[in-house]
Amino acid sequence: MYQLTALYNHPADAEAFDKHYEEVHAPLAQKVPGLKRFTISHPAPDAEGNKPAFHLVAVLEFEDEAAFGAGMSGPEGAAAVADLENFAGAGVTMLTGSSKQV
Repeated sequence: MYQLTALYNHPADAEAFDKHYEEVHAPLAQKVPGLKRFTISHPAPDAEGNKPAFHLVAVLEFEDEAAFGAGMSGPEGAAAVADLENFAGAGVTMLTGSSKQV
């Protein structure tokens, strides 16, 4: 498997961010060809109650690097990437690489 992990910084308006993510961005991402699995999570505070480092973590899984490249380079992948400017102004870190279940 090959995955893209997106780590979204805390936005100024979390409610607006979540609304856009759920109603616009996630549906765009779900259209990327070759996408096998797509999960999101809102990290919880740590044991001391400190704010987590990120507001939202998204993991998109593809069969392999070639499927990832093909899906993300097509119009659906381009639309999802272009949408980032509409809601992720606080910043997002993207990590890609092979993954395996252990």
